[in-house]
Amino acid sequence: MKEKTAILLSHDEENPFAQSTGDLMAGLLLVFVLILASTLLRLEDEFEQKVSFAEDYRLLREELYQDLNEEFKMDLPRWSAVLDRDTLSLRFTEPEVLFDQGKDAVKGRFSEIISDFFPRYVTILSSPKYKESIEEVRIEGHTSSEWTGKEDQEMAYFLNMELSQNRTRNVLRSSLATIGDPDLKDWVRSKITANGLSSSQLILKDGVENKSASRRVEFRVRTNAEEKIAAFLERWRDSIQKESR
Repeated sequence: MKEKTAILLSHDEENPFAQSTGDLMAGLLLVFVLILASTLLRLEDEFEQKVSFAEDYRLLREELYQDLNEEFKMDLPRWSAVLDRDTLSLRFTEPEVLFDQGKDAVKGRFSEIISDFFPRYVTILSSPKYKESIEEVRIEGHTSSEWTGKEDQEMAYFLNMELSQNRTRNVLRSSLATIGDPDLKDWVRSKITANGLSSSQLILKDGVENKSASRRVEFRVRTNAEEKIAAFLERWRDSIQKESR
């Protein structure tokens, strides 16, 4: 019996695969820790990139607001216009100046304002500081919810949609006519859009529609930082999903 035991022990010592369960578990744990550490480091790096994108986006918008405000702050009161810091929207708020009620032709006074405003506006946006970051320059036309009072709500919405779309196209036409530089005009054409929004974004006061304030034209800037952040988040989500499989 002793000889058989000795033979078995000698056989185990010579077998390279004879590892204890504890040693195997320790090895697996070490591999898991290394994988986890690598994943956490990569996610930390990606999170820092996300934070950097967001900070760059915030700084860009703030600087653009400051430059637009510096350029137009003396003109905004006489234009009946406001510059929104959060949305980078320059809003013309006096409907009697913009269009005749129910009409889409740009009125003379508003045409004069556009001639003063728009060349200066696109000069800032197309400057080396911002040019590569501008994704879209939106002209938005907004109406109140009413029409003549005889149509139902849905019909009024569609009639106002047609009206707001025609108005923004005419504002776009008037705006482009103020640009003499062919290269600048080409750049503006590549970025600018006309968006008639009917009564979809009403201005409310104490929960009640402010019909006069709802009738407005806005020039709004959209930067490509939004797309960069969205693309980064998409890659990050895909990476997390792959790690969880």
